Amino acid sequence: MPTKKRAKHFAKCKLDTPAFEDCVKDRLNELRPYFKLGLPEYGVDPFDPFYAQEIHQKRSGPFFSYKLILRNVTEAGWTQSQITRFTMDSPGNQIHVTQVFPDKRLNGIYEVDAIIFGQKVKNSGSWNLALFDYIQTLTISRKPQKDLTGKFMKRPPIKVACRIQTCKQLELHIGNLAGGRTIIENTLDWVINNAWQPGFVVLAPLINDLVGTAFSEIFNTDFQYFPFESVFHH
Repeated sequence: MPTKKRAKHFAKCKLDTPAFEDCVKDRLNELRPYFKLGLPEYGVDPFDPFYAQEIHQKRSGPFFSYKLILRNVTEAGWTQSQITRFTMDSPGNQIHVTQVFPDKRLNGIYEVDAIIFGQKVKNSGSWNLALFDYIQTLTISRKPQKDLTGKFMKRPPIKVACRIQTCKQLELHIGNLAGGRTIIENTLDWVINNAWQPGFVVLAPLINDLVGTAFSEIFNTDFQYFPFESVFHH
């Protein structure tokens, strides 16, 4: 799609009209091939697959607590995704995007320092995760650019929060899970992948954090100065 045509791609999507949100949803789905190619004229790099150098997470509960670092994280599958819902909350400066992924893949290196039922666990290794027929909603927000006096502030950062809706199938493989004890690791791998639904309650917040952190970086790197005001018109 030539540059001028892309610039006019959203021209029919008029703000403050009943058809605006569905119009943007349809136009975004048409742009999916550019997730792999990027939009260099707007400073948007390719992000399928997306790469994150390092992502941190901490969790604590009555029976466990952990500090997790994920390094060299790759996330793929955006080009095959389908946006099913797009809504904009102008007063709240928020956009909500719901997507269906037939096949979403993530992999990288992990380092974990945990206490589980009073036992200390410190480990590292490779991991890969596949999510099938997976649905998520991203909430993209940025604080107003004017302060209480009406003056313009430095452009505030964009924040992205992810919330998993459903997932029909999951495959998760974690290397060195039991310190190289092959029989135990194979058994744990079988348990994780054959009885993953109960454990998904614990895994879902990690995926939410992973995707939210990754896409906060994408939007702040690639879309911080994207000319939205010239793309959408009243």
